[in-house]
Amino acid sequence: MTKGGMESVELFTTEGKGRGLKAQKEFLPGDVIFAEPAYAAVVFDSLTHVICHTCFKRQEKLHRCGQCKFAYYCDRTCQRAAWLNHKNECSAIKRHGKAPSENIRLAARILWKIEREGSGLSEGCLVSIDELQNHVNSFGEEEKKDLRTDVESFLEFWPPHCQQFGMQFISHIFGVISCNGFTLSDQRGLQAVGVGIFPNLCQANHDCWPNCTVVFNNGNHEAVRSMFHTQMRIELRALSKISPGDELTVSYVDFLNLSEERRKQLKKQYYFDCACEHCKKQVKDDLMLAVKEGESKPSADTVKEVIQFSKDTLEKINKARMEGLYHEVVKLCRDCLKKQEPVLGDTNIYLLRILSIASEVLSYLQMFEEAADYAKRMVDGYLKIYHPNNAQLGMAVMRAGVTHWHAGLIEAGHGLICKAYAILLITHGPSHPITKDLEAMRVQTEMELRLFQQNEFMYYKMREAALKNQKIQVMPEPSNENAPSLFHKKE
Repeated sequence: MTKGGMESVELFTTEGKGRGLKAQKEFLPGDVIFAEPAYAAVVFDSLTHVICHTCFKRQEKLHRCGQCKFAYYCDRTCQRAAWLNHKNECSAIKRHGKAPSENIRLAARILWKIEREGSGLSEGCLVSIDELQNHVNSFGEEEKKDLRTDVESFLEFWPPHCQQFGMQFISHIFGVISCNGFTLSDQRGLQAVGVGIFPNLCQANHDCWPNCTVVFNNGNHEAVRSMFHTQMRIELRALSKISPGDELTVSYVDFLNLSEERRKQLKKQYYFDCACEHCKKQVKDDLMLAVKEGESKPSADTVKEVIQFSKDTLEKINKARMEGLYHEVVKLCRDCLKKQEPVLGDTNIYLLRILSIASEVLSYLQMFEEAADYAKRMVDGYLKIYHPNNAQLGMAVMRAGVTHWHAGLIEAGHGLICKAYAILLITHGPSHPITKDLEAMRVQTEMELRLFQQNEFMYYKMREAALKNQKIQVMPEPSNENAPSLFHKKE
């Protein structure tokens, strides 16, 4: 079955897994299999003032809707593009007196669209909103209670003159949002800023070692008078060679967890038991639990004790990060590494988590040499665990490259930036803002490397002068959030 722009994929059904997507032709790494605009999308409650409600870009100055005083836009083009979806919302917010939560706003946008177009197949969609999974029957008591609260809040917000929907259908929509909401990120791809429903993407099944990845594209603001100005969409991109008839899979969770942990997370959030090869055979679990090799191999008790110490430290680190106590975070990381290094192997995930936090926080504190050392060790571990074309790997390698540049380690810095660029060309594509930033860094570090190889003394003199202009920006403040996960799950 194909429909509007979806000619390269086919919807199929298998026993046990339900619906899925198959390739209709061959794809190579980096190919865009399909791009899909959101059926409906909203900005998170906490960011409504700083993110454009149309293209989801973070902007310094936004224009506010003069009617409801709630929605914000980059410019008039974004505001005009939003009007069809915002018109009903605008009058409902004025009538209600305030904007409801993101879940209610998203459900309302979906139902207004159904009111306009019906609930059958929309143009370019392989499945209708009616057919999307809601898993309401699998909800636990807490989730059922949240669902009831959402439905009650929705009914208070929903205008009496609009089409009225039955309780069962409204519950179905909230179930769809809970199980299929896709995380939208800002233009740098570093922060989750909203949630949207993409019916075709929802059909791609999970695999812990997938052959596809999803990237959010915010449109192109330089194309002022074109349809691409605000054309916010997701792109499904191939990570490896895909043959006609192959199932297209994406990963719903970060691979950097033991198979048992990933399975628990998938069962809790998406209500299925992962039966992928990597989970069944516990592939790479041995690397993620590696211990120091050598004559004096640590005892099982010592390993257990160090892992428990690592877990306790990670909790303390989270608390210190929440309070902005970054020097305390560094101290906790150093103490933990002292315990870990004689016992845990280089690919052990508890060691890698501490190395990642230490390198990020030390970079922010501008202690670049120590940060670079930890970042290098982290990347060496990640390269042995992650799929070679994993987006999170690419971002980690990029951060490590910038850290090395800041530390004045131009050879290693340039090498890491080139490696990150090669990964992000596949996962994000050449026109994504983060890939463009990386390309500029790659060109800059290549020029610097040439100068360094010709005359080290002159290179350091020029670097000193250039640093006053700070061409490659100082690291942003460490985030307490993980990288945005693929699907948004209401906490």
